[in-house]
Amino acid sequence: MPARTPAPAVIAHRGASADAPQNTLAAFDAAARAGARMIEIDVHLSADGVPMVIHDGTVDATTDGTGEVRGFTRAGLQSLDAGAWFGPEFAGQRIPTLAEVLELVATHPGLDVLCEYKGRWTADDVAVTMRVVAEAGLEDRLMVQGFDPVTVAALRDVAPQVPRSLLVEHPRDDLSELLGELGAAAVSPGAALIADDPALVPTAHAAGLRVFGWTANDEPAWELLRDAGVDGIITDHPARLREWLDEAPVPTSR
Repeated sequence: MPARTPAPAVIAHRGASADAPQNTLAAFDAAARAGARMIEIDVHLSADGVPMVIHDGTVDATTDGTGEVRGFTRAGLQSLDAGAWFGPEFAGQRIPTLAEVLELVATHPGLDVLCEYKGRWTADDVAVTMRVVAEAGLEDRLMVQGFDPVTVAALRDVAPQVPRSLLVEHPRDDLSELLGELGAAAVSPGAALIADDPALVPTAHAAGLRVFGWTANDEPAWELLRDAGVDGIITDHPARLREWLDEAPVPTSR
């Protein structure tokens, strides 16, 4: 996982999703070439129990198909076109399996993975994904996260060696206690929450946690998160963010 540095790590949201169809191998390869430190991906299980990388619980928004992800087998999902909706040059891109994404990541030694589990997962379902990660030999280049504390607890119980983050969008009075119970290594708040609560980042750092802010796609949002002291910025524009961070002065207070 990225070490804490004066400049935040660039985390490519669903890959370089402003430049290529989200959560496809094309988007992840573009993110690596853009200098991203991590790719953020989303995982669901297919009908035959294969971990697939796609954001929504349905295929409607990002493929030429329709229906729930869990209603398709791996073969059925990979028969869909996941690129043409973004542009004709991406026609033929497929919904990748988690194993395929990790295979690509293995070819980029400087690239790590921030894997979001959508919705509520059982320990048995989590275990399926962790077997794939173990087989790829990339446990030390993975962080997992979710909005649902039940899911994050399942991740803790199944794979305690893999660092975890809790995604948060709204203020929670019990956040510090909850992060402790989950054994979290990080917290992932929305940029608006960080803007509204200046104490959030320093409080997390004081507890030994890293902070990943999402999803920031322009210079004012990048500046807000950088000045707040986050450890990583999740963005659809990793190349632009990388360029901005290289050119923008780091505040002397950090």
